Amino acid sequence: MATEGGGKEMNEIKTQFTTREGLYKLLPHSEYSRPNRVPFNSQGSNPVRVSFVNLNDQSGNGDRLCFNVGRELYFYIYKGVRKAADLSKPIDKRIYKGTQPTCHDFNHLTATAESVSLLVGFSAGQVQLIDPIKKETSKLFNEERLIDKSRVTCVKWVPGSESLFLVAHSSGSMYLYNVEHTCGTTAPHYQLLKQGESFAVHTCKSKSTRNPLLKWTVGEGALNEFAFSPDGKFLACVSQDGFLRVFNFDSVELHGTMKSYFGGLLCVCWSPDGKYIVTGGEDDLVTVWSFVDCRVIARGHGHKSWVSVVAFDPYTTSVEEGDPMEFSGSDEDFQDLLHFGRDRANSTQSRLSKRNSTDSRPVSVTARTHTNVMNATSPPAGSNGNSVTTPGNSVPPPLPRSNSLPHSAVSNAGSKSSVMDGAIASGVSKFATLSLHDRKERHHEKDHKRNHSMGHISSKSSDKLNLVTKTKTDPAKTLGTPLCPRMEDVPLLEPLICKKIAHERLTVLIFLEDCIVTACQEGFICTWGRPGKVVSFNP
Repeated sequence: MATEGGGKEMNEIKTQFTTREGLYKLLPHSEYSRPNRVPFNSQGSNPVRVSFVNLNDQSGNGDRLCFNVGRELYFYIYKGVRKAADLSKPIDKRIYKGTQPTCHDFNHLTATAESVSLLVGFSAGQVQLIDPIKKETSKLFNEERLIDKSRVTCVKWVPGSESLFLVAHSSGSMYLYNVEHTCGTTAPHYQLLKQGESFAVHTCKSKSTRNPLLKWTVGEGALNEFAFSPDGKFLACVSQDGFLRVFNFDSVELHGTMKSYFGGLLCVCWSPDGKYIVTGGEDDLVTVWSFVDCRVIARGHGHKSWVSVVAFDPYTTSVEEGDPMEFSGSDEDFQDLLHFGRDRANSTQSRLSKRNSTDSRPVSVTARTHTNVMNATSPPAGSNGNSVTTPGNSVPPPLPRSNSLPHSAVSNAGSKSSVMDGAIASGVSKFATLSLHDRKERHHEKDHKRNHSMGHISSKSSDKLNLVTKTKTDPAKTLGTPLCPRMEDVPLLEPLICKKIAHERLTVLIFLEDCIVTACQEGFICTWGRPGKVVSFNP
């Protein structure tokens, strides 16, 4: 699914939409918001975000929901498709002064019916650790803003850890913290640990262990989002400089890089099998990147504004060929060097909650033969509409398009044919709804250029970025290279459904087993019952 700005052709707000799986219905009784239900004036505010956690309390109703609206933060029992929401009874409610919550994340590993650890990032740079069940505030990190003064853009617990968490800022830096350590009363001093193409990692120099344990400086401009791979070993980061960078998290090695068509990249997500990474951003495109081959294998188009979130639906995704890939790489040297005493779990299942296998972010869905890719787009400032775009698992029979990448299509790409080798062609065949040959006949490149301004392609903030080849280059010169192939050189994914479901831009789309959860910038969190999952509810 994808969200985007509304247009004249889509003025009616929809309360249901149909996909290949069937009919999804909006459940008005399951809408969450501020208790007064008054639409939030979102001008100048940070995006509304939603986080879920399951407490495994044996009651069958262990889901909890956290969301931020302006200066406010709410924590509710989430009743989903079963019962009506009671907005008058939040478990916890907080109102902040002088700063706003920007993002949050639950620690699923330690959550119980009596206690849950919630990290909250703020617009002024601080990170707070709270327990909304006990209604306690245990710690505040970067309290004096000595570590970083810029807005927190993303915060996540390190998979498998009860104490480590990673924080990204609009400064372009990421910091690794341990909840058991303090931050110190003076600005930290750093020592270089590792340096590579457009990134550097430093350790904190101190006589006693203190936060942050590590400082990552990645690219130029804001670091907009990061996501851990399903097994927790790799980290994908997207930045305002338009680059996707994928690291081995423990060894701090750069695995691969990709450049947006133009503008910044705003969101990133891994496929459930770890084979693909999907990004979206200011080029209004969804880009599918192969983790194994480190290449762009497809792009999704059809959005009329920035793509703000991308995510896979793990409940409708299936991978039919072979076993899920295994990541390689050793973390022994890095662990021996830093002695963090990491408490990673050996089992991937113990690290990931079933209800939180996707990021709590907006999404748009792209088409793939065996796997659905979903990503969301947010309209530009001033836009007053939002739509959901849903592509299916495969192209409908009436569409005269190829679902594979024939050799003839590759040859038609001329000198660029070397970009697609056998392995890439195999990967593309799972995603392509429009082959290279079909696209050239329909002149999609011209359509794309007509709908986008190319003026963003050579911003000064990107002038010093490096290519994967480790040679400095003008960002405009990356276009047409494997780092950023031209539109006519990669197959396109086309949306099959486009519905407007909110007045304001969508900021969240989360996939749960029996429903899909969306949120818009007005502060309304909505539940869409999956086909066959809508039942009568008890108020």
